[in-house]
Amino acid sequence: MLNNIGLPGLLLIAVVVLVLFGRGKISSLMGEVGKGITAFKRGVDDGKQEIEEQAAAAKDVTPEDEKDKA
Repeated sequence: MLNNIGLPGLLLIAVVVLVLFGRGKISSLMGEVGKGITAFKRGVDDGKQEIEEQAAAAKDVTPEDEKDKA
């Protein structure tokens, strides 16, 4: 169903949204979306950093005789 929407259809939808919500409301909404994306990226980076710290702190508990077999 969405495969049939071309450029004119998208422009019509954009105009209708602009008329319904107004320019100020849309710009504030896009600002909030940008803040959400930034917070998401920060959270992902913090999660990666935490995983890397935990991996660095992990100890190898393999017995010495088992290490030689590998």
